[in-house]
Amino acid sequence: QVQLVESGGGLVQAGGSLRLSCAVSGRTFSLVVMGWFRQSPGKEREFVSHITWSGGRTLYADSVKGRFTISRDNAKNTVYLQMNSLKPEDTAVYYCAATRTIGSSTIYTKGSTYGYWGQGTQVTVSS
Repeated sequence: QVQLVESGGGLVQAGGSLRLSCAVSGRTFSLVVMGWFRQSPGKEREFVSHITWSGGRTLYADSVKGRFTISRDNAKNTVYLQMNSLKPEDTAVYYCAATRTIGSSTIYTKGSTYGYWGQGTQVTVSS
């Protein structure tokens, strides 16, 4: 089993920054990709970014490209999401996810690919 615990959410003004953390524990040795997703009230969950566990290859949603940066510290078993130039439309609950599935990068933009999820952390951006 794998456990994921997010932290770092909060209230920030538009243009500000936050860094989310996802602490990973359990059977991490076979993890392939870590992802960040978000969900706003009344909206479907959407892909934000993902990173390969071993090699650090990344992918971003167009809506966050150039503003968000995903990274991982394997020694600490932690994945980060640095969010800069935040906008009110970034307001959502942010979820960390992990998968052992191996495939093309496009599958990692789909929530159904991930078997492990954190509880989520709220990010609120005021205008």
